[in-house]
Amino acid sequence: MEKITGFYGGKFLPMHKGHLFCIDTAARQCDHVVVIMFVNGDDEIRVRKTDTDATLKIEARTEQLRRVCALYDNIEFHVVDVIDLKLPDGREDWDAETPLVREFVPHMDFVYSSEPSYGEYFSRAYPEATHVIVDAERKTYPISSTLIRAMKIMKEKEKWMV
Repeated sequence: MEKITGFYGGKFLPMHKGHLFCIDTAARQCDHVVVIMFVNGDDEIRVRKTDTDATLKIEARTEQLRRVCALYDNIEFHVVDVIDLKLPDGREDWDAETPLVREFVPHMDFVYSSEPSYGEYFSRAYPEATHVIVDAERKTYPISSTLIRAMKIMKEKEKWMV
């Protein structure tokens, strides 16, 4: 019997309870899950220029994700640097990232996200995989990394972070 494989990727800028919910969902639905943190993308570089929060540093995010992924015996974690993968206008080139993902996940049955808008890209990049949208309306965890970064009070941020 072949293993059911899932993939979940993101910037985790910062990691929050919604990310953990997605990781947990994938881990429960698949025999094997590959979690990839993409670093040095255009959003991250822009954010880190103006936000000095230590939780946004690559090292802190990597350590946090390692700890979270280690809680599951069926999750494999990797970091992929996308600094040189840019479109002419400077935005991240997801199509150029696809072969880097394929190095770690040559075949996947499911690709996880909370964003329905990623569907077109996922169907092109990972045609064999079903896009599983976890909590798209953010009812379970009504938060995003963008909202956390906008919060000024640390106690408020900590409520959502893992």
